[in-house]
Amino acid sequence: MAAHLKKRVYEEFSKVVQIPHEEAQAKKLRLSKPSKSAALHVDLCKATNSTDALQYLLQFARKPVEVESVEGVIRILLEHYYKETDNSVRLKIASLLGLLSKTNGFSPDCIVDDAINTLGNEKSHQVLAQLLDTLLVIGSQLPESPAVRLRLIEVACKHLSDTYFGVRNKCLQLLGCLGLVDAPLTKDSNGPSSSSGGARDVQSIISNYFADQDPRVRTAAIKAMVGHSGPQILVPILAERITQGLISVFQLQLHDRGMKIHQIIYDQACRLLSDDYEQVRSAAVQMVWVLSQLYPESIVPIPSSNEEIRLVDDAFGKISHMVSDGSWMVRVQAAKTLGSMLQVSSHFLEQTLDKKLMSDLRRKRTAHERAKELFVSGEFSSGRKWADDAPKEKLDSNTVNLIASGACGAFVHGLEDEMFEVRIAAVEALCQLARSSPSFAEKCLDFLVDMFNDEIEEVRLQSIHVLREISTHITLREDQLDTVLAVLEDSSRDIREALHELLCYTNVSTKECIQLALLELLKNLNKYPTDRNSVWKCLKFLGSRHPALVLPLVPELLSTHPYFDTPEPDMDDPAYIAVLVLVFNAAKSCPTMPALFSDHTFRHYAYLRDSLSHLVPPLRLPGRKQVYSLDSVDSSCGSSSVESAQLFLQQSLNRVSSIQNLETAGDQDLLNFTIRDLQRLGELQTELAGAADFCATYLRCQLLLMKALQEKLWNVAVPLYLQQNVTATAAAQQILEETYKLEFLYSGLESRQVATIHHVRLQAKALQLILTARTRQGLDLLISSCEKFLQEVESFQRLFLSELPHLQDSFVDKLLELMPRLVSCKPAELVKILQTTLRQSGLLQLRLPEQIHRATATIVEPTGESDNPLKFTSGLVVALDIDATLEHLHDPQNSVKVQVSARLPENLSFSKTSFESSFFNRFRLQVLYPDGQSHVIHPKPGDFRKPGPNRHRLITQVYLSHTAWT
Repeated sequence: MAAHLKKRVYEEFSKVVQIPHEEAQAKKLRLSKPSKSAALHVDLCKATNSTDALQYLLQFARKPVEVESVEGVIRILLEHYYKETDNSVRLKIASLLGLLSKTNGFSPDCIVDDAINTLGNEKSHQVLAQLLDTLLVIGSQLPESPAVRLRLIEVACKHLSDTYFGVRNKCLQLLGCLGLVDAPLTKDSNGPSSSSGGARDVQSIISNYFADQDPRVRTAAIKAMVGHSGPQILVPILAERITQGLISVFQLQLHDRGMKIHQIIYDQACRLLSDDYEQVRSAAVQMVWVLSQLYPESIVPIPSSNEEIRLVDDAFGKISHMVSDGSWMVRVQAAKTLGSMLQVSSHFLEQTLDKKLMSDLRRKRTAHERAKELFVSGEFSSGRKWADDAPKEKLDSNTVNLIASGACGAFVHGLEDEMFEVRIAAVEALCQLARSSPSFAEKCLDFLVDMFNDEIEEVRLQSIHVLREISTHITLREDQLDTVLAVLEDSSRDIREALHELLCYTNVSTKECIQLALLELLKNLNKYPTDRNSVWKCLKFLGSRHPALVLPLVPELLSTHPYFDTPEPDMDDPAYIAVLVLVFNAAKSCPTMPALFSDHTFRHYAYLRDSLSHLVPPLRLPGRKQVYSLDSVDSSCGSSSVESAQLFLQQSLNRVSSIQNLETAGDQDLLNFTIRDLQRLGELQTELAGAADFCATYLRCQLLLMKALQEKLWNVAVPLYLQQNVTATAAAQQILEETYKLEFLYSGLESRQVATIHHVRLQAKALQLILTARTRQGLDLLISSCEKFLQEVESFQRLFLSELPHLQDSFVDKLLELMPRLVSCKPAELVKILQTTLRQSGLLQLRLPEQIHRATATIVEPTGESDNPLKFTSGLVVALDIDATLEHLHDPQNSVKVQVSARLPENLSFSKTSFESSFFNRFRLQVLYPDGQSHVIHPKPGDFRKPGPNRHRLITQVYLSHTAWT
């Protein structure tokens, strides 16, 4: 009995303990990070006063918050918000709510009700404004929720009557961002002008605050209204205005919403142009411009008259009047705005250059109207005075002006302004208007030339650039050219070189102008010898643009005489070379000019054609066709030669695409010949130099890889491993270096080309792994190398997933098929699979992009060929001027390294080297000294110029110093 009872108790006990045991097995532990909300709650509970709480909140704001913790953190902040009595702490909490609502991946719709409820009992105006700003952030994060938008608009309308300007500003901003033009709103109280409720649209509500007593509120109302004017056709215009600083990105986003200001707002905007506060006037200029772009052809009446004009003309006149505003910031904005109003009538445009009102902008009474007025008054012409009834030019009180008198000569006022910022803005606006109107370009030429004498260098430089942009529309007279050439005396190198660039593209009217320009340029060359290359380039274009004007000057320029022999000039004289550059470039388009050359001129042409081929063109010289026939053929080929070169380049790539290995006789020779042909093609055809060099480098990598994988090198005895491995290791290292050059030294690459480069790099790394397994001992090193290689393969698959269909039957394609096996196999087996796969993979065909360029550079100064070596004393410092031209770089301070070799101590010479791509984040200059030491210089951002697209220039000084060595 006792045994039986004992057994029953044991069974029941087993049942009791088994159930929880099974439940315990079903539960799983989940590891999680410490809760941000709990930590914040603990910190705020520890705070003994408002200062401590504010300190904890400031510390919390510096830490990132995970998406899953945001809602909990917001709940904790709201809980402490209701408990807190200090305004500064509540203000900080309200600010944190807005910041947390912007967290990526978090939808703030769950906190909308709580955020709105916080407004109910808030007494502090500053906190209330911050809470409205938080609601604006929440509404911006929920653009697809009309219910939330409507609630937030109602909240904004409710608080528009607040006495604090900050609250009204935020309400207007919220209405501007979230309000809809076509959706009517029911509002009980709508600010200063509302006497009754009813259905009101957003624009009418906002426009009521144009007359607010606080200028900051008036400014906010205008900006909120400007945000409602953006049909898609205006987006390119507005994007251009962003670059000019007239419209912020925030306002452009409002324009992108597709809303449009009603034209009835125009009268209110014009009245705001005379506001007492500059912020309001500035915003009003902005609104008037937007309306002029939306309704350019609308007709508006002229006040106190029966005349009507186009809205864009009226807006242009009103904004022109603002160029004489009392605030220089408004003047700058008005001047910049004028430059974008390209639809304005020509007579309004020309009035900006004349302070006196033109007759075509003045509405006068006709003779019939004046006769009728005399008849009504009872006065008639007696006939005793000559022409007493003729129309008078003199104005009277009844004369109607189509443009305000203050707007006359707007650009004249702008160019004579005391603030150089206004003058620069006026110059830029003139440039934009002149580019679209050749007649206006001719009329504003004198004004732009006068700006060359401005006291501020930045204004002078901008004026030169502007004249360069409109040079196709103008021809300089001799007096204008005299003023322009006076700038060559400027001490600023940037000014002089900009003027040289201007003269390259300027047309002159007479041969005296050519003679004057040449004389002044030679003076410049004598005074500033470092301008040599810039002056030569200027004269090259000057001669090619004016061959007919240079022709009568040739005997004088070359000092030739019809009967007597003249002494041969010195070819080392830069001034004589400058004259020859001018004459030879003019002779290219003037076949009668070579007959005026003397014998030594022909010899000098041959010398300069070889030494300065970029400045001296090929010429058809009498009796010397056999010497220069190649140049003549090259120049006559034109664009057809480029097409032929492109076809040859593609055929070369197709010819080698069938090569799989070097076992077949002639394959290696074919690759070598193709590489040689591509290199020669790049030298002959500069337009395809980048593509040809790129293909040649790629084929060189394939050739090195095939040589390293030849059958006879891998089937050798063990004692010969060492010699074979040295060759293969050097090949793998060279392939890696070349692939990095291919990736970073060329611009214009597409995703497929980058994938092809990474594919070759992956083959080189596989070769390195195989060599590591063959030569080095140690299983740990081999295992880590295998793991690293598999990570490289996975990274390749992740980065170039879209390009894998184009890589079928390639090395990486076979690896990805074998990936499950590679992950689980032993290192020795993995190396064996890699070796087999690598040797079976053939050449991957390269597909060329449309435009590919190699990043290159030329060190202009120092030349490295000077007969006067630069010497310095040991321990002291000497400054060396550096002038380098960088081409086809996305960023002049990115991924470039210059190596400058030096020979010391007898002399110091610099060799021109190509700019090699590296992994430096910024531009560097490196001086290498004979004792092995190097000096790295980091140029300042101000040392870089951008003379043209894809072209940068570095002008800086390098300070050299070194101790003595043996």
